[in-house]
Amino acid sequence: MKIFFLFTFSTFLLSAFEQAAASAHYDKILTHSRIRARDQGPNVCALQQVMGTKKKYFSTCRNWYQGAICGKKATVLYECCPGYLKMDGTRGCPAVAPIDHVYGTLGIVGATSTQQYSDISRLREEIEGRGSFTFFAPSNEAWEQLNSEIHKNLVDNVNIELYNALHHHMVNKRMLTKDLKNGMTLVSMYNDQKLLINHYPNGVVTVNCARIIHGNQIATNGVVHVIDRVLTAVGNTIQDFIEVEDDLSSLRAAAITSDVLDTLGRPGHYTLFAPTNEAFERLPRGVLERIMGDKVASEALVKFHILNTLQCSEAITGGAVYETLEGNTVEVGCDGESLTVNGVKMVKRKDIVTSNGVIHLIDEVLIPDSAKQVIELGGAQQTTFTDLVAQLGLASSLRPEGQYTLLAPLNGAFSDDTLRMDQRLLKTILQNHIIKVKVGLNELYNGQELETIGGKLLRVFVYRTAVCIENSCMVRGSKEGRNGFIHIFRQIINPAEKTLHEMLRNDKRFSVFLSLVKAADLDDVLSRPGEWTLFVPTNDAFKGLTDDDKDILIRDKNALRNILLYHLTQGVFIGSGFEPGVTNILKTIQGGKLYLKTVNDTLLVNELKSRESDLMATNGVIHVIDKLLYPADLPVGNDQLLTILKKLIKYIQIKFVRDSTFKEIPLTFYNPSVTQLTKLIEGEPEFKIVREGETVTKVIHGEPIIKTYTKIIDGRPVEVTEKKVTEERIIQGPEIKYTRITAGGSDNEEKLKKLLEEEAPVRKAQPTRRTQGGTARRRTRLANH
Repeated sequence: MKIFFLFTFSTFLLSAFEQAAASAHYDKILTHSRIRARDQGPNVCALQQVMGTKKKYFSTCRNWYQGAICGKKATVLYECCPGYLKMDGTRGCPAVAPIDHVYGTLGIVGATSTQQYSDISRLREEIEGRGSFTFFAPSNEAWEQLNSEIHKNLVDNVNIELYNALHHHMVNKRMLTKDLKNGMTLVSMYNDQKLLINHYPNGVVTVNCARIIHGNQIATNGVVHVIDRVLTAVGNTIQDFIEVEDDLSSLRAAAITSDVLDTLGRPGHYTLFAPTNEAFERLPRGVLERIMGDKVASEALVKFHILNTLQCSEAITGGAVYETLEGNTVEVGCDGESLTVNGVKMVKRKDIVTSNGVIHLIDEVLIPDSAKQVIELGGAQQTTFTDLVAQLGLASSLRPEGQYTLLAPLNGAFSDDTLRMDQRLLKTILQNHIIKVKVGLNELYNGQELETIGGKLLRVFVYRTAVCIENSCMVRGSKEGRNGFIHIFRQIINPAEKTLHEMLRNDKRFSVFLSLVKAADLDDVLSRPGEWTLFVPTNDAFKGLTDDDKDILIRDKNALRNILLYHLTQGVFIGSGFEPGVTNILKTIQGGKLYLKTVNDTLLVNELKSRESDLMATNGVIHVIDKLLYPADLPVGNDQLLTILKKLIKYIQIKFVRDSTFKEIPLTFYNPSVTQLTKLIEGEPEFKIVREGETVTKVIHGEPIIKTYTKIIDGRPVEVTEKKVTEERIIQGPEIKYTRITAGGSDNEEKLKKLLEEEAPVRKAQPTRRTQGGTARRRTRLANH
């Protein structure tokens, strides 16, 4: 009857434990192990054992499907789940382990060394008696691995030292794994010494960084958890350890300089990757001196070695990313028995447990980006750029106290021809990749202009899935250093030098298209400031076009404008700025739609390949095509024009609707209306505010106008006023008058300011250039001082 009661009580406890523990990581992993072994019979668990070792794990899905733990191949074992036994002649583990007191349970779980030491230290009577205990019992292998001198001292003084050591492994209440919460501190039965509990998402549970390898073996007077090492007393904080450890004197100095040392003396759950003195000695002398002389950098350096979570080595079965106190992350992993940091084996000694965390000694110093100079941020894929910056003497211009942004092309962007260039030209190219101010990725916006140390203005284009500067788009990998940012680019950045019109005029491939642009009175559009994307057919697109055909096209100006303006769209669209593989729809100035997508780094326009893309102009970008574009839904109503278009366009069927006509497209689309400022001078200068819609009836040579525009100074837009010689073109009726304004006195600045103050309700006046038609266009120039 007694045996039946004990059997029933044991089954009840195990069942209650399994139901209540459904949310505990350890028990979830154990449940998965049972599912994986369900074909082996009831109550069988599947484990992984690292080949060449005795280490076994109830594995996570990741380790299970990789077939490896810490990068080492693992074999699959099938064993009875904790609390169950095999029976002869039956599959699986159908029997429940007998329930006994804690002393007897030590034998059931195979912790016979701990059982023996409990016997000779006279602990046996206590753990056989009444009470409710939790015993973290070292396995037999754990006792074998204990330092031989410590082991000898324990067995030489069994009544005191060994007895106290075993009490240090005990808690005076039953604690199942579901009760062992991450970050919990338990009080042991020896001198109220602390036991630090960590319960990790991968199912690993540790006690002072010793892993529970067999948990929840229920006893009549408690529970037994088998652990993989013998626990030692924990008394000191991380700060205490650093202050007395001779091999950490360099780290101690850095921690004192940065005021971080005191943090490591406070309560918490920290992990410190502590570089040894030898690790600091390996740093280049100049780097170490610079960091130690900069409190911000030294603080970042020390905090980059500290995690705000306690990561015991036994809990790490694969790579994981952790945030440091510095704010950035490190990847902590393992390679066999070795811990790795950012993929490098550097841990010399692990699991030095303190009252507020754990210390792992490492033989390399981890330098965060925030403590590096901007030129040091370049990775393995940007070495060509960083090497050239150093070789051409530009690195010395990046002062530690300055603020810069490096636009670093990938190594593959530098062709052999580029590297063979005259060094003066190459230096100019590199200067165009260094911005005068510190600009992060989240500070960039469409239309922004950034000034380089070479004096060039680079335009920023922001798209749905890309950020581009001039012709080149960013790839992932932006970093922030002590004195700047580095952004990674696919290609070398080529700042625009000419307008769209000048580029067409200087390239013989586009002579036919340019002649048609001129005939349609559109050349002025391509010459003026603006933001355009132009798809330019080469002369090959007009093969078969006779002079008579061309004359017919030119005579029908509406038709010609409709065709040409179907090649033009508002906005600057870089080929590599389009989201790959999807169709991007652009509305043209003609009103029709263009369908663009990139496939294998090739831009397709209405399914036609662009032969050359991203030719940057000061007022837009050109994509070269070898076919004339035509809107598929636009009908032609003229037989002659239809015949001409069929000669040139064979990739679509052109609609014919007799007598249909092309809509008239006025040229007002490129003449935005703004409030304008004009200064009229006759003898003594006279000032007048000209509002939108007014006409100037008197235009006389005089002194310079005051020009107000926006500059970016220290990363902020600022209104700046200066004098500048300009020329305005004004149309009044049929007569065209020109005003050329030349330099004059400085008193006029105050008069103009006063006039503007009096006109306070009026929107801020801006300098303008009059254009044909009497409307005005405002130019805004963003530059950095």
